[in-house]
Formats: sequence, C-alpha cells, structure tokens
Amino acid sequence: MRKNLIRSTKGGLILKFGFRVVTVVDGGCPGDSLHWSLGQFQEQTKLLHPCREGKKLLVLDIDYTLFDHRSTAENPLELMRPYLHEFLSAVYAEYDIIIWSATSMKWVELKMGQLGVLDNPNYKITALLDHLAMITVQSDTHRTFDCKPLGLIWAQYPEYYNSKNTIMFDDLRRNFVMNPQNGLTIRPFRKAHLNRSKDKELVRLTEYLLAIAELSDLSSLDHSRWEAFSEDNVKRPRHR
Repeated sequence: MRKNLIRSTKGGLILKFGFRVVTVVDGGCPGDSLHWSLGQFQEQTKLLHPCREGKKLLVLDIDYTLFDHRSTAENPLELMRPYLHEFLSAVYAEYDIIIWSATSMKWVELKMGQLGVLDNPNYKITALLDHLAMITVQSDTHRTFDCKPLGLIWAQYPEYYNSKNTIMFDDLRRNFVMNPQNGLTIRPFRKAHLNRSKDKELVRLTEYLLAIAELSDLSSLDHSRWEAFSEDNVKRPRHR
C-alpha cells in the first residue's frame, strides 16, 4: 500500500495522497478546498450505521481516550473509562459517532466489542476507522508522525459532515494537526485501577458537547477552553 505523505514548505504544505499532489496553503482547511482521492479511504472505512441528517459529528480516539490499553486486567471492562456508556448515550442525541484509532481494525472491533460499544441499545456507532486511514506528516523542524485528517471524512460524506459541525477527541494533539480548530485534547486515562473511581472527564465532556450542540460553527470555538465554556453554559436551559 502506498504511503501518504505531507511535508511542509515555505508556501504551505504539500499533500501527497495516493497518486495526486496538491498544495495546502498555511491555515487552509483541506476538507473545504481539496478534492481528495477517496478510493483508499473508502476501503478503510467500516460503516456500521447510516449517517443521520442534521446531526453533528463526534470523532473519538480509543487508547487513553476511552480505554486504558497499557494496564492489565482479567476483564477489559475494568480498563474502560468511567461513564463511557452514559457519555455515548447522551451525546448520541445530537452527534453521529465515529471511532478512529491508530491501531488495526481487528483491534478496534475487538476492544469496542468487549466494552459493549458496538451493540449498545442506547446509541449506535456510525463507522470505524483504523491506522490505514491515517496520513504521515513531515516537516523541516519536527519528526515524522501519522495523523487523522478529518477532511477525508468530510469529502466522503459532504452532505452530512463538514468543518463546522465536527469535533474530535484525542489524547494526542498531533492527531488533529491537519484540523486543529476541530480537535479537543482529552486528558489521558491511564492507570485505570488507581484512577477509575475519580475520573470524571466524560461527565464534563458530555456537558460541553450538549452545550455547544446548537451552535452553527463548532470550529469557531477554542476547544482548549472547553471546561470554562461548560461551566458557564451547562446550567442554561436548552431550547429545542
């Protein structure tokens, strides 16, 4: 499989996807301005349920976001982030949910299945993505690393998702380097046995997502200040 590559230049970013080379101007949004080569991406997308019209999109990482993959336990549920099912059930009313992991699809399906995420009656996962849908970014001053370009999702489902209605949670900021205005860096969930009883991250993020659900442009928010926004808005009544 041909490797995707992005390298920085003085004029912006050079994106090499499949056999096509295009220029991304600094500060530009690939999902809005580029016609992506979607063949490879479509092959790596496991669509589980139809996209829903009028819903925003929440893209979730797995490792250290929803699950402590480094700790050991007899039952995987012991390593699941607290309030995961409550979180997904609540936000599903407003958001379609896509799981995008930097691991293999086999691992994604295994872990999400073990945690009961794929067959929960209170919510549905729209799609699963793995490391094969990621691209590699390289700059003159930083090391090479893989990232998750949301523009590929927007280009594949343009009638449903775009830069204004998408937010992604990941414990690694570099994973949304192509779309920093859409990324929220979640606190990593590590040492599950020690932190399980006090981790309330998903409870607070539920409040944030529901507070911003009616906004027309999520990319206009500073997601690094999500906690302050949630505290100011969570008690306000929501109008349907």
